[in-house]
Amino acid sequence: MAGNLSVKLPALWNCADLMTDRDSAQPPDQICLHGLRMVGIVGVLPEERVRAQPLQIDLDLSVDLVAAGSSDALTDTVDYGAICDALDETVRTAQPELLERLAAQLAAAVFSVDPRIDGLQISVAKLRPPVPHDLASSGVTITRRRSA
Repeated sequence: MAGNLSVKLPALWNCADLMTDRDSAQPPDQICLHGLRMVGIVGVLPEERVRAQPLQIDLDLSVDLVAAGSSDALTDTVDYGAICDALDETVRTAQPELLERLAAQLAAAVFSVDPRIDGLQISVAKLRPPVPHDLASSGVTITRRRSA
């Protein structure tokens, strides 16, 4: 019998390890949306200002899922289709120069969808960054909590 070979693949993040509430022993529930692909205008270079480029968005939402877990009703959870629609609209219309700005705009759009979203972590990556190197992607990750 062959020996066990264990390979750990890198990940952007592990949903279960994110956004633990430091004031509570129990971490918040999460809805995780990973690998959302779309195209948008983002960048400083002249060619980035005129041609949309492929982006990937990974999003983890901190939201209480106790009611949805008990009721099995869509009305008791966050509709992630509506979240994806808000992300799509923002990417199509924002056109910032920096990924940092786009991530902040996306976070604001997500918070506007549902008041039950307490916090989020969002990563935005350019899948074909305009650099003369063999770079698979370049991106940013931000973490935000809803303002009181």
